[in-house]
Amino acid sequence: MSNPLKRLYPEIEVGGYSRDDKTAEFYGRINALLTPESVVVDFGAGRGGFMDDPDSYLRRLQLIRGRVARVVGIDIDPIVKENPSVDEAQVWQPGERIDLPDESVDLVFSDYTFEHVDDPSLVVPELQRILKPGGWICARTPNKWGYIALGARMVPNKMHARVLERLQPARAERDVFPTRYRMNTLGALRQQFPERWWKVTGYTVNGEPVYFGSSRVLIYGVYGVSKLLPQKLGAMCMFFVQKRRVGTN
Repeated sequence: MSNPLKRLYPEIEVGGYSRDDKTAEFYGRINALLTPESVVVDFGAGRGGFMDDPDSYLRRLQLIRGRVARVVGIDIDPIVKENPSVDEAQVWQPGERIDLPDESVDLVFSDYTFEHVDDPSLVVPELQRILKPGGWICARTPNKWGYIALGARMVPNKMHARVLERLQPARAERDVFPTRYRMNTLGALRQQFPERWWKVTGYTVNGEPVYFGSSRVLIYGVYGVSKLLPQKLGAMCMFFVQKRRVGTN
């Protein structure tokens, strides 16, 4: 068996994902919150790169379009207009108004986007405005104190594409963006989503060591070290933020 991930996770043969696959965990929770009537925003939708993958359980789990009333993709990059996983695409710049009515959205999900937010004060109020009371914001993002973010912060943004080309040869340069890490700890998130208006559930996790291509040394090394680290140093954060209904605690 040549694939080092399959040596660590032999259960990949059953369904194509491992016990540590956080894509399955993240989108499983999102799907548990949806109904056929839901209006959903994919915040930071990009080009929908997961649609490049062959059909699989994980691909179908991420493809929400067709199972809800509407999926709106929002991104600062015009490439979102080419995203085949959304019903509607909007190019948006922080500080502008998202072209959606107040309290019209049931759920916002943001997958590996919060680390790129330069000024949360230009983002959070708009998400709050469009979200219905009782609605959810779901985000997966690197933990500022995890090995992924610590490694990224050691490399200047202008060199990220070059470094990732060596670690992940299959990753396209167009999918690499500058990182800020201003919404990437539970404490920072609680500051942006105060308890008066939001109920915040968050935790850190370690997923599969997929950032290292096919390097056996790095994959096995990171896998071993990650099992010894305290939870707060987990590689990524999972955030699930619910907008409070008026008059509830």
